[in-house]
Amino acid sequence: MSNMTETIDLPETVTHVRVGEKNLYLVGTAHLSRESVEDVAATVERVKPDTICVELCPGRYQAMTQADNWAKMDIFQVVRQKKSVFLLAQLILTSFYRRLGNKLGLQPGAEMLKGIEMARETGAELVLADRAIEITLKRVWGYLGFWNKIKLFSHVAMGVLGGEEIDGEMIESLKKKDQFEVVMSEFAATFPEIKRRLIEERDTYLAEKIRNAPGVDIVAIVGAGHVPGIARQVHEPHDLGPLSELPPKSTWATILKWGVPIAILALIAASFGRGTQHGMENIGIWVVVHGTLAALGAALALAHPLTILTAFVAAPLTSLDPLTAAGWVAGIVQALLKKPKVSDLEDLPNAIASVRGFWLNPVTRILLVVALANLGSAIGTYVSVAWIAARSV
Repeated sequence: MSNMTETIDLPETVTHVRVGEKNLYLVGTAHLSRESVEDVAATVERVKPDTICVELCPGRYQAMTQADNWAKMDIFQVVRQKKSVFLLAQLILTSFYRRLGNKLGLQPGAEMLKGIEMARETGAELVLADRAIEITLKRVWGYLGFWNKIKLFSHVAMGVLGGEEIDGEMIESLKKKDQFEVVMSEFAATFPEIKRRLIEERDTYLAEKIRNAPGVDIVAIVGAGHVPGIARQVHEPHDLGPLSELPPKSTWATILKWGVPIAILALIAASFGRGTQHGMENIGIWVVVHGTLAALGAALALAHPLTILTAFVAAPLTSLDPLTAAGWVAGIVQALLKKPKVSDLEDLPNAIASVRGFWLNPVTRILLVVALANLGSAIGTYVSVAWIAARSV
């Protein structure tokens, strides 16, 4: 087989790379393209590979292949383990692809499912070659500064949940390799750290997993944007340890986490030097600003009235405690008051396909409560500190 590589008639989307005795066939796909599904099928049929690698991690593989996966989720554990934001990010991205998929009448990731199916049919070994999605998201989020996090959240919320019309031109542009790379280049100009963690690191990770896949003839099904990076890096070994680590907690982050609350308490305490009334007014500013903005965030998520009240009460207190957050408290209260049913969990794939469903499903509403109440409380810290400091001048 290895000596017949040049005689195989393969789709134009396939890049052949020779690494030692191995023949690697990188199938560059779009995640919403019928042509990509056909390219995967044609490549596997003609190459008859020993191994098929797919751009999936175990978590995404289970989500795609196990229909009842959502029904097993424990939303209380998600909130307690502080995974709400990461789950919300996954659901937002999933909703975007579902909207595109509904336009095309094609399941998102159909080309990956085709590869999985053909591995089962042909007896080829299946390799899940991508880094765990949770690690990728935590590395993306962990290396962003505060204002870039706010900017990213706004960017995603407006672009994905803002009801932007998905037309044929957008879909076609997402199918084309060169257009995909142009989009990523523009995205990188705004968020270069995201491109590094989301694309470049995964190029390296995928290259190493594909390079070490068993067998001589290997078909790797990856997004078209990853092909150039994989083809360039697959010839040399790479240590995946550093790429699998969570972002380190910097000394400055720890100092700020504990130092800011101490500084705020000191600022308020010092304000009593100008009189009891002045000090009490500053406490009032701290409570009202934090409470109002956190409650507003919960209200925007259509939370239960008691949840909104909880966010108001919790925010001024949790903002002084680095180990808790108003959104976590509000999210648990919302989950207790409106505990999701099994049917709500099972309906998640349908709910996230629309903006209305995203807000009305009890599960996603809890996640929105956590995220928006925390966002309101964080903004409240900056606004109230600036206000109190201005009154002290």
